[in-house]
Amino acid sequence: MKDWTLAISIVMGMLAYFAFAACPLFDGVRPYAEPTVAIVQPTLLFLMLFFTFCKISVRDLRLRRWHGVLLATQLLCFAATAAAVLLMPRSGGRVIMEAAMLCFICPTATASAVVTTKLRGDAAGITAYLVMINIAVAVCFPLIVPIIHPETGSSFVPAFLLILAKVFPTLILPFISAQLVREFLPGFVRKVAAVPNLVFYLWAVSLALAIAVTTRIIVHSDFGLAVDCGIALSSLIACAVQFFIGRKIGIRYGSRIAACQAFGQKNTTLAIWMGYTFLTPATSIAGGFYSIWHNVYNSWQLYKENRANK
Repeated sequence: MKDWTLAISIVMGMLAYFAFAACPLFDGVRPYAEPTVAIVQPTLLFLMLFFTFCKISVRDLRLRRWHGVLLATQLLCFAATAAAVLLMPRSGGRVIMEAAMLCFICPTATASAVVTTKLRGDAAGITAYLVMINIAVAVCFPLIVPIIHPETGSSFVPAFLLILAKVFPTLILPFISAQLVREFLPGFVRKVAAVPNLVFYLWAVSLALAIAVTTRIIVHSDFGLAVDCGIALSSLIACAVQFFIGRKIGIRYGSRIAACQAFGQKNTTLAIWMGYTFLTPATSIAGGFYSIWHNVYNSWQLYKENRANK
């Protein structure tokens, strides 16, 4: 079961949603489900990153050569898909291309440091990239949105602050808290480091919850089967392309695992929110499908890693 923890979490998340939606026993608590998830999900992300960052010093967060190459490649992919969106008429095809664009601009997942650590990659390197790509997305995305969707009325400053407000509690705050704990409570850090797989199992719980939310979004999508299938396919292609490019760049610069995860593993919760808030609402399900694709791939990678170490 340990080898397939993430795959089990994906299946359990899907089953949990259908059980919760269908079972009459949950009728009384359904109104409280969404507000509860809105609190529990970011709390789990905070704890995961806090415990991970407790093991990383600020001095380790130096720039790597692959950072600039990966950042430029991601922004180029975003610009190319954004240009394709602008050239397309308003139709289902444009929505599908918007979904692909969202998958390319979506920043690296906060949980990527957890997977990178499990795969014996450069956790400090991907943490530094996390900060870089989130700032880049907060700047670039609001510049493009008014061109693609002028009807949303989103100007740069409000959109920038909205994205920053989403990123800060689950990325910057855990890092600051962890560095303060490293400085003033080193005994606590040693106790955390002594607990094996703590962050990994927190992530397994968080993943099951995220998949349950993803399943709900996909089930309640009302944009037609053809559009939904097109978005699912475009998100799958975007996922495969980004893992492939990330791996190639990583191999070239001696950081295969970190670069691969940095480019391919996405903050799909943020993608869902950005799609629903700034783009055609149908694009939000791209984040849901991407969540399934990248976690299936990560499950396979972790299975191979565990087998190789036995």
